[in-house]
Amino acid sequence: MAQNRTALALLAHPDDAEFLCTGTLIRLADAGWAVHIATATPGDAGTTTQTRWDISAIRTNEASKSAQLIGGTYHCLGESDLLVMYDRPTVQKAIDLFRQIAPSLVFAHAPKDYLVDHEMMSTVARAASFAYCVPNLSTHPLKEGLCVPHLYYCDAIESKDPFGREIKPTIYVDITNQMDKKIDMLACHASQREWLRKHHGMDEYIEAMKRQGAFRGEQISVAYAEAFVQHLGHACPQNDLLADLFGDKK
Repeated sequence: MAQNRTALALLAHPDDAEFLCTGTLIRLADAGWAVHIATATPGDAGTTTQTRWDISAIRTNEASKSAQLIGGTYHCLGESDLLVMYDRPTVQKAIDLFRQIAPSLVFAHAPKDYLVDHEMMSTVARAASFAYCVPNLSTHPLKEGLCVPHLYYCDAIESKDPFGREIKPTIYVDITNQMDKKIDMLACHASQREWLRKHHGMDEYIEAMKRQGAFRGEQISVAYAEAFVQHLGHACPQNDLLADLFGDKK
């Protein structure tokens, strides 16, 4: 089991973590882990009525409030919505963040998802996970004892890839007891929730998240679950840390 109990969810946009992995982050926080939620962008395109600067300030504040509900810390790399790239500046920002946080457990987007921003950040998180312990890749000091962290890919939105095929998880985490707090965290993103309420005439923002959790929960005979695929490439840890921690079914 990892000695440095620090978890990082590095995703594309504010509210992505709340949809995909905060149930598991809640369980980690309750077990004494330090939790960090980071996004590539501040959500600067998430509005039809405000400037990119105004909505960015609103959405990063919402993300910070959400993370604080579980004693976590929010970070933003400062990229732009729908323009996220796997390039040198973005990877460098991610590596520098990893060096400051020193995570032993990382959550990333599914490699294949409906949105290219998600796919780009999946690759960025994978690159940073492998590279951040290399001394010459960052000016931030290298903490003693660092190693390649456990890396898990979150479920894709609606649990399917861009071709409509269902993602096949390698691990499920039962989040039934964490669902109320997960809803509270997602509800912190009021700017997005209200826009969708007006657009759909119902609280679709919350309901969509609950549907995905219920879909995965049914597969392991619980009310709600989150699903992940573990990265098992060369030099990556081969034990299933989430299974070791929570003992949930595959």
